[in-house]
Amino acid sequence: MDFSLKQLAAATLMMASLTAFTAPALANITPQQSEIILKSFSDKSVKDFRQFLSSLAKSDLAKTDDLGPAINAFLDNKTLSTDQQNEIYRLLGLYTRIKYGSAATQTLIELVAIPTVNVEGVPTYKNPEFIKIGDKIRDLAKAFNLNYRNVDDRVYEISLEGKGDEVVGIHAHADVVPVSPQNWVLKDGTRLDPFKVTLIGDRMYGRGTEDDKNGIVVTLYAMKVIKEENLPLARNFKLLVDTTEETSGDAIPYYFERNPTPNYNLALDGGYPVVIAEKGYGTVMANFARRQAEGQGAEITSLTGGLATNQIPSTSVATFVTDKPAELAASLQKAGTEYVKRNGDNFQVSANVVGKDVVLTVTGVSAHSSKPDSGVNPVARMLDFINSLEGQVALKHNHITDAARYAADNWGLDYLGGKLGIGFSDDFMGPLTTSLTYVGMDDNRFKLAVNLRVPKGESPEALKAKITEKLTQWSKSNHIPLTLETSIAEPMYRNPEGEWVKALLAVATENLGMEHKFGASSGATSVHELPNGVQFGLAMPGVKYTGHNDNEFKTVNQFMLDLQIVTEMMARIGQLPNL
Repeated sequence: MDFSLKQLAAATLMMASLTAFTAPALANITPQQSEIILKSFSDKSVKDFRQFLSSLAKSDLAKTDDLGPAINAFLDNKTLSTDQQNEIYRLLGLYTRIKYGSAATQTLIELVAIPTVNVEGVPTYKNPEFIKIGDKIRDLAKAFNLNYRNVDDRVYEISLEGKGDEVVGIHAHADVVPVSPQNWVLKDGTRLDPFKVTLIGDRMYGRGTEDDKNGIVVTLYAMKVIKEENLPLARNFKLLVDTTEETSGDAIPYYFERNPTPNYNLALDGGYPVVIAEKGYGTVMANFARRQAEGQGAEITSLTGGLATNQIPSTSVATFVTDKPAELAASLQKAGTEYVKRNGDNFQVSANVVGKDVVLTVTGVSAHSSKPDSGVNPVARMLDFINSLEGQVALKHNHITDAARYAADNWGLDYLGGKLGIGFSDDFMGPLTTSLTYVGMDDNRFKLAVNLRVPKGESPEALKAKITEKLTQWSKSNHIPLTLETSIAEPMYRNPEGEWVKALLAVATENLGMEHKFGASSGATSVHELPNGVQFGLAMPGVKYTGHNDNEFKTVNQFMLDLQIVTEMMARIGQLPNL
């Protein structure tokens, strides 16, 4: 059987990779050197990986930075040392970024344009937008010569086949959290369309650019390059695109009830470098029966907050009915200005007459509910402010004022559980956090949700019992009836053993210039319950995470880095002899 040069080179690389592997070796290519390479090539100057390497080998950079031996050994189909292999993997990542960066960006734009938001009463597998994105992913997979399966419109599976039975599952999700389009406005007044990528400077604004359609795109293009370069793999990869990660979370369990669980699982839905611990996700939903307003003064008839429990919004709005709107607006504005000064002066309260009513708006800073310290919660401040009006502004008492008193007494503006006396912390995973997020009202009740992120240190059962006891006692003492729906999941912690996590850590930290240590996350992903499950990016620690925020964005540079890193990771993990 005849071999092409590409096949022979690939076979040589495979043989080298199956030699004894102990500690992860360095790629010996720094981020600074990578930048020089990136500036020296364009998508039009590279035909394929071998041609890219040949051109690089002739450059002064290869001679100066000692890349020549690794490149020449690969091109001459010689056995590579472990360091040389890793240099080739690094160059493969850079090549992918150069060759397909523009195409990947266009694909991201196309996926963001599909508004894959959960619609109440319509399961995602019947939602036409999810069917549309599934078809789009199918067409991309087929164009990239990858295997595609649609698992009942719940999970889209894209496979890159290697040798053996081992499977590495890469998890990303197609669904996104809801948007309030009126809040997608930049400080300079620029209005954004949440479902159209808008490039301003280095930022690509759009819902899903950060969470998590970027993960789908970079994995597909990494698979494409490995497939077309015919790089041999010692194991199989499956990209599992979830459709319910932001809501019920039932799509991935549905998939695994019908399909084998991958031996190793990576979620591209968290933080770099490698996250081995996730806090448990919890919700305390308090329900207040609607009741007729009592007393004298204005009545609050509506109040809005977040659209989902895992999303801190940028605004909360309350509507007041009164026979003296101008007078009430002035009183609320005066009280609001004083309240802002007393509580950090980092948010705004405005009261305006709209028709015959008064509309009160509290404007904060949106954030992911797992990171309440990165935002300024307007829901908590609205409820606490309303409760503080007692004795200043005459208000009738109803279900909304009941909820405001509940929120102020038990949760307040604190996001560490201190007000309720449930706070604790883990040295590695960090503190328990609490976020007043979701507000809902129907014909029968007013609903108010607190989102919890729980580290290890106290069992979910014990914490749930403590919360229930404290809130039940408050209800009795204050004669305010409420019903509670509380759920708390176990936190995840993985013992970081194995060559695969060593390699993951090396790839991320070397490319990003980060400290070589594992991390913990406040966010829960689809690998939470799975064996050998960790997060591998795609967010940078120390930088505000914009997923779930108004004006969500991903920088072009970070997206390109993700494409580069995921390609290198798949090549390296794919060819390790043992994980």
